Amino acid sequence: MELKPEQLAAQVASEPLRPAYLIAGPEPLRVLEAADAVRAAARAQGIAEREVFEAEGNQREPDWNALEASFRAPSLFASRRLVELRLPGGKPGKDGAEVISGFCADPPQDVSLLITCGEWSKQHGGKWSEAIARVGKVAIAWQVKPHELSEWIERRLRARGLRADRDAVQSLAERVEGNLLAAAQEVDKLALLSDGEPIDLARMQSLVADAARYDVFRLVDAAMNGQGAQVSRMLAGLRAEGEAVPGLLGMVVLELQRGAALARVHARGGNLAAEFKAQRVWESKQPMYRRALQRHDARRWDAFVAQAGRVDRMAKGRESGDAWIALERLLLAVAETRAARLLAAGA
Repeated sequence: MELKPEQLAAQVASEPLRPAYLIAGPEPLRVLEAADAVRAAARAQGIAEREVFEAEGNQREPDWNALEASFRAPSLFASRRLVELRLPGGKPGKDGAEVISGFCADPPQDVSLLITCGEWSKQHGGKWSEAIARVGKVAIAWQVKPHELSEWIERRLRARGLRADRDAVQSLAERVEGNLLAAAQEVDKLALLSDGEPIDLARMQSLVADAARYDVFRLVDAAMNGQGAQVSRMLAGLRAEGEAVPGLLGMVVLELQRGAALARVHARGGNLAAEFKAQRVWESKQPMYRRALQRHDARRWDAFVAQAGRVDRMAKGRESGDAWIALERLLLAVAETRAARLLAAGA
């Protein structure tokens, strides 16, 4: 049975740890919090030892032989262990599927397996995920749809001991525009600022910041996440607010250079996890970069950086052209592979 991450988090806190858990999906916050709930339950049940397996060096997959050996090896420091397997792409391949299925067929009594995936669809599952479901739990963190956001926020408010009327909840949903991390941060802020009284619309508006402001950070995130329509809307908002292209380009160039560096490591089969660390990319944002890397190769990322230089020259009057149009074409090309022709048209 497929659970929601929030259901899994509630269950794991009140029952003995199962042999295996699979938490996957495109919503990083929900995956992270459900995995944290499993880790917290493990600690509460006296499981102090933890091992983590993910791709390293030139490998595109974890060391399956080492993982299989770890399942059968005795614990060095504790009677029970939590073994974590991180699969950002959501597919273990043939060898990995066999190792996972073998584990589930005869789970060691001293090991609980936690698998997290940054991507998921019906094509990602298979006999290996079905094997996990038979002995453990499977939770899929689908993105919260616009009509579901208010309910998600209301549940989070209740979990923090807060009460808000429908208009207040809807107002917060409109401010965060589907960004669950922003919504979670605002709820945490409300928990600190509220005096326990019910929150109406006026009070909500006075307590929370306008998280839906069109800022450059969210603009770049939209481009990296492949949200072309949102890119255009945010750029229009920034322009209407009186922002200038040179003021936006610093962050845009930084992210494009970061993408280019990651793409070069990815192209040569290098240690992408280490490069994420070197580039100071938070774990919650890594799935966004991985999706962007799947859309464009290293050569195209270098072209994006070069085009950003042209936009800068346009903005400073050193090259002819409309800097706003050129910037939009650039970010749309980052967001959507098919929009690359717009970039070529502006060359």
